[in-house]
Amino acid sequence: MIISRKLAALCAFVAVAAIPAVSFANAPDPGGYISFFAGSSTPQDTTVSTTAYNPVTTKSALVQFDPGINIGGTAGYDFGFVRVEGELSYKEGEMNNVSEPTYGTHYVNVDGHVGAFSAMLNSFFDIHNQSPVTPYLGGGMGFSSVSVSTAKGVDANTGALNYHIFNSDDAVAFAYQLGGGMDLALNRRLSLDVGYRYFGTSRASLSKDWPNSTDLKLASHNATVGLRLKF
Repeated sequence: MIISRKLAALCAFVAVAAIPAVSFANAPDPGGYISFFAGSSTPQDTTVSTTAYNPVTTKSALVQFDPGINIGGTAGYDFGFVRVEGELSYKEGEMNNVSEPTYGTHYVNVDGHVGAFSAMLNSFFDIHNQSPVTPYLGGGMGFSSVSVSTAKGVDANTGALNYHIFNSDDAVAFAYQLGGGMDLALNRRLSLDVGYRYFGTSRASLSKDWPNSTDLKLASHNATVGLRLKF
């Protein structure tokens, strides 16, 4: 509780301290821009539910990941203090462990990945000041094609290799992201963007492997470095 109060007080102080800069800084000239970015994506552990309909049985598996890639680009318009943009991006995480508590099975040395190709509409609030560094906060929403590759791994209990822990499939889900970063102006048109995004999707239902249906929800921490070119 004490830590929460201190954190709240710190956030309030930062917000109040930012008001003068926001209020008195001159807004840049409006204009369109494009950007490209690359970085890492670290998916959070997720529970994957698989339902078989012949006969009807359900099992759940906890999947853990190693970091993967995060690449994409945007095109938008800077209104001064607010930017609105469209984004296309691809994120991927490599599976490393899969545990099935229902059957007491644990797979290691897993070879497989989960990816998300997303189309997002974002809005960011720029906190302009007298320096070339502009912090920003914001987020967006859209849709994502969530894909799972065919995954194989070694049963830690028996040493046997399972070639089909999951089968390749994909499905479209609602997606959202929240985050911020810093924009470092290199000149009047080009800037370096260092950012963080928390990305998440609604539960995606993958059912191409009928009579099996696989459900999962993807969430990840994403760090990026990019270049933004203003027209």
